Amino acid sequence: MDLKDIQNLIKFVAKSGASEVKLEMEDIKITIKTGTERTETTILQQTPSQVPQMATSPITSQAPAQVAVADSVVAEAAVKYIEITSPIIGTFYRRPAPDKPVFVEVGDVVSPHTVVCMVEAMKLFNEIESEVSGKIVKILVEDGTPVEYGQPIFLVDPS
Repeated sequence: MDLKDIQNLIKFVAKSGASEVKLEMEDIKITIKTGTERTETTILQQTPSQVPQMATSPITSQAPAQVAVADSVVAEAAVKYIEITSPIIGTFYRRPAPDKPVFVEVGDVVSPHTVVCMVEAMKLFNEIESEVSGKIVKILVEDGTPVEYGQPIFLVDPS
């Protein structure tokens, strides 16, 4: 694994919203911890001759700061709106198949048991239903991106 692969991994973890990721391979162990202020990466290698300058050095990234700003915007909007959250960890999909229309768009009215998206976890596609009534005002997650348990995915105006 070279430095570019590690940097791409850091960016992916920062985008996904995960708080900690550990990766262990034959000759390398990587732990990436994200917070609201910075991303910290610790790399331990059993063969120090490959990348000696990387042995347990923290790498900071700008992405968590952007995530913190987005979280504060979502928090302000959540005061007026109800969140539909992901009940499981997996990959978020807005449509049942690539050639099918999306489940819901901004402006659509939903009621309890209306299917709003799918979350794929371990090759199983789970339909996610709304538990509230109202109008979809914002879709908080991009199609095909990872979601965490309890992560807000839609904002609904109950009025």
